[in-house]
Amino acid sequence: MKKINVYLMPGMAANSSIFEYIKLPEMFKIHKLDWMIPKKKETLKHYAKRICKKINEPDPILIGVSFGGILIQEISKHLNYRKIVIISSIKTSKELPISMKMAKKTKIHKILPFQWINNLDKLALFAFGDGIKKKIKLYMKYLSFKDPNYLKWALDCIVNWDQKETIKGLIHIHGKKDNVFPVKNLSGKVYLIEGNHAIIITRAYQINKLLIELLKN
Repeated sequence: MKKINVYLMPGMAANSSIFEYIKLPEMFKIHKLDWMIPKKKETLKHYAKRICKKINEPDPILIGVSFGGILIQEISKHLNYRKIVIISSIKTSKELPISMKMAKKTKIHKILPFQWINNLDKLALFAFGDGIKKKIKLYMKYLSFKDPNYLKWALDCIVNWDQKETIKGLIHIHGKKDNVFPVKNLSGKVYLIEGNHAIIITRAYQINKLLIELLKN
């Protein structure tokens, strides 16, 4: 039986080990993607084209978490895909929280000191949301992309993402208590489950069940 290829993209600063609990039936073949250091002044569009070179199977299912969800939407514009799923992410720039919309206007994110990346506790809270405070040490293994240029680039890409319309057929899974991309800002069809911004790790069982149901159809 020919398998259906599934490509997984982690969130900002995280590596592909965040998908360690994602299990799909044998009809699916999982490929895990990881971040690359962006080139100087590289646009998200150009970066997406570079990641496309790592996707070697035709008509894949694309799944992305948080900023990775934004990236796979950009990737989807450059190849044919079977389905696209975002988890703990946003479908359009309209769904950005007010703080990020304000950052776009004021450019304050460009002058933020990034020395805090050396504080793994703060980086973990930034990547996974403050719902992980009690188990923060358990999340450290998922964080390996701490290059300051990458982090500045990623934050700038999120704040300035200009996606006005939802991509046709996109599937959106989100935690009810996500404090990075709050549910109140979301629109359209969203599959809500209990949990915060880190549901890809903390609610993997529920996500697996949902994915099996949604991807087989």
